[in-house]
Amino acid sequence: MTEPILQLKGLSKSFGALLVNDGIDLDILTGETHAIIGPNGAGKSTLIHQISGSLAVDAGRVLFDGLDITGLPMPARAQHGMARSFQITRVLPKFTALDNVALAVQARVGSSFQFWQAAAEEAALNTPALQALEVVDLATRAHTLAGSLSHGEKRRLELAIALAQAPKLLLLDEPMAGAGAEETRRLIEMLKGLKRRYTIVLVEHDMQAVFALADRISVLVEGRMIATGSPQAVRENKAVRAAYLGEAA
Repeated sequence: MTEPILQLKGLSKSFGALLVNDGIDLDILTGETHAIIGPNGAGKSTLIHQISGSLAVDAGRVLFDGLDITGLPMPARAQHGMARSFQITRVLPKFTALDNVALAVQARVGSSFQFWQAAAEEAALNTPALQALEVVDLATRAHTLAGSLSHGEKRRLELAIALAQAPKLLLLDEPMAGAGAEETRRLIEMLKGLKRRYTIVLVEHDMQAVFALADRISVLVEGRMIATGSPQAVRENKAVRAAYLGEAA
């Protein structure tokens, strides 16, 4: 049986008197694409923040690739092979697409790259950055300022930045958010190719994307996991239909 690369054990988080995540247990298997879905306010974003290290846990543990990383900050988790995207794009608008990705490569390899220099001046950064842009079909936009890219292109650029970190695990926080129908289709096809090479945790509202990509799905409702299983099993789960898909149990 495939071993889990990520294990959440009793993960909890409160904001004042509001309990957002309540004792979450979850195993993410090496090589799978695992979607986490749930209605607005279910605690999905809080959970992804706790996994990535941008938000401390109140209780529980996060185990990644055999290590207890519960107390590690986000940069240290990235060094161990965890990369993420964000619900709202976070690219440097006044830098080219290539420079945005080259900075991610620099953070991983620790080269002497200076952020005010053109990435093309250092081949050790330029080459892997271009390779990441090619994967997301943005190589022809390498020298375009990130701020001039379309919303869908910025989504793909953020994915290239994550890939440039040579991750063992990709955490994708609503990659389809704000994308039109054609860009959503394009992103789905792109992620289908990546799922053969990376372990992916996908937080997403777009059910077309979820059922097209996920090997397993976990459903989060009011801070608790109410179901985990194959897409078909989750689709047929009465509790899921009642709580998430809006059908009577």
